[in-house]
Amino acid sequence: MSALPDKYLSLIEVSLEEYLPEDDEGDLPVGEMMAYSLKNGGKRIRPVLTLEFCRICGGSPEKALPFACALEFIHTYSLVHDDLPCMDNDDYRRGQPSSHKKYGEANALLAGDALLTRAFSILAAAELPPSFIVRAADALADAAGANGMIGGQYLDLDGENKTLSIEDLRRIDALKTGALIKCACLLGCIAADADIDRIDAAEAYAENLGVAFQIVDDILDVTADAETLGKPVGSDEKNGKNTYVSLLGLEGAAAEAEKYTKQALAALDVFGERAAELKAFTRRLLERTK
Repeated sequence: MSALPDKYLSLIEVSLEEYLPEDDEGDLPVGEMMAYSLKNGGKRIRPVLTLEFCRICGGSPEKALPFACALEFIHTYSLVHDDLPCMDNDDYRRGQPSSHKKYGEANALLAGDALLTRAFSILAAAELPPSFIVRAADALADAAGANGMIGGQYLDLDGENKTLSIEDLRRIDALKTGALIKCACLLGCIAADADIDRIDAAEAYAENLGVAFQIVDDILDVTADAETLGKPVGSDEKNGKNTYVSLLGLEGAAAEAEKYTKQALAALDVFGERAAELKAFTRRLLERTK
């Protein structure tokens, strides 16, 4: 990656741990189960985007930390549930046993629910004007719900073992993957009280980045090895999922990822030189190997 994540990652990791609940009685391991998935690595792309968009819009990234961490709690919950036997049934996540393999399916479900619920108390505690917090809560709930990630997950499951068009696939990915990426950028703008032109640019960037990011994920599911990727490969084909690779082939999918990355980069021009690190980070996302 570029230098962009490096300047934020330690801040994000410390804050995420601080936002985990404490078990004063010592007999409720829910916090432990939440921590297992939350602290199990990850690129932290979404919180990094929140902090960086706050910065390039003229705000203080530290003020946006609760927004960034709330979003990462939501993202982590979605991965815990995504790995469940009733969903993708993956036994490994980031090189470690999935939550349901370590704690059992019912407990993994509860851990995911707890992460989701905790996210909104984190967001509510932000030291920002109440109107900013209300806007952020509305944006996060919408992105994670039926009109966003959940809706995309439903369409993804419904499309298994069916022949979908590329337009169908883009709709699924815009909701399942893209909605939280778009929300990450929007939360940074909200924390900085950005004007409408910058918000529009951030959303255009995120919409294109979300597509490119998913295409690279599809490519890695075919080309990477399980040790590098940290989870089973070939699961898309096993589950009968439509992907950019299955519809366009590897070369076609790579060309699409390049196209959407260029469109994302163009959307950042409105921010001038302040977006130089973000542009470098965006290019690196296209070239990632895990």
